Amino acid sequence: MRWRHLCGLLLVWLHAQALAQPLGLVASSLPGVAHPQAPMNHTKPVIQWLQHLHWATQQHAYVGTFEVTSGADTSQARIWHVAQGGQHIERVEVLTGVPRTIFRRNDDVMTYLPNDRVVIAEKRAALGLFPNLPSRADLAIAQHYQLTRWGHESVAGVKADVVQLEPRDAWRFAYRVWTEQATGLVLKLQTLDAQQQVLEQSVFLQWERAQPLNWDKLNAMMNHTEGFLVKQKELISTTADKEGWQLKFSVPGFQTLSCHKRLEQVKGVKNPPLQCVVSDGLASVSLFMEPFDATRHTKYVHERMAWGATHMQSRHVGNWWLTAVGEVPPATLELLVQGLERKN
Repeated sequence: MRWRHLCGLLLVWLHAQALAQPLGLVASSLPGVAHPQAPMNHTKPVIQWLQHLHWATQQHAYVGTFEVTSGADTSQARIWHVAQGGQHIERVEVLTGVPRTIFRRNDDVMTYLPNDRVVIAEKRAALGLFPNLPSRADLAIAQHYQLTRWGHESVAGVKADVVQLEPRDAWRFAYRVWTEQATGLVLKLQTLDAQQQVLEQSVFLQWERAQPLNWDKLNAMMNHTEGFLVKQKELISTTADKEGWQLKFSVPGFQTLSCHKRLEQVKGVKNPPLQCVVSDGLASVSLFMEPFDATRHTKYVHERMAWGATHMQSRHVGNWWLTAVGEVPPATLELLVQGLERKN
């Protein structure tokens, strides 16, 4: 997410981070980190800081071991990242669970499943650390978040600056971010609730700048599909309006980024759902709309689940099953789902 999700999560997952302290850590107990300074209420520092994060990702090469802890679940991966001419390519080797290696070259993503000898090729928007940051790091974000500087701390043996993005209302979570002092690259990220409890954290356990990494080598590895069955997943870009839906959001700051549906049929599903992604520039939520299917969907009118910072809410409305998934408080999902209306 944004920073969401590791490797399976892949940094569309792209770059998040940490586990130096147990979950449930409160801000005041951070070792080696000063108490927060006065928040910067004007908008310019927030926007400049976010833009610098995006710029750093596009300019530097690095390699490291990455870990994400969400609730009781922990995942690890080895990441190689190279930037060249404003473009980037990376290899993510998942070290936990089902073996898989994920390559991303800008919007092109290829997931290698060695046990099945299958490669899944698809396009995913390169959302970066936070969803849609490249195109929406504007004043709208600063209307909903303020930046507080926390001081300095070492992460993976590297000096890092620590800041916190505080929400200005209860509709979104806070983020505490550790960035390497020399480059501005993110080394660690925590998602916090209103009580400053850590819901999810991600970290580079080992990290180093790696200039010798070669774009051509990673590119060749990404395209080496010999011996694998390549499955192409195609998405059809569309709009909620074209698909017969109206999205009326009463949560301040959230706007529609994209809507799409899959071209191929999904096993056991006659009508794959329409997916629309909405965001306030940092937090993002996926909204799924599909015909109700009694063989797959719960008999309950409402269904709620949570994994760390990620919440899910579904509901049965008429002939439709609506689902919202995202790293936002449950009340935010509730309002977003209520904003889905079928056109007559």
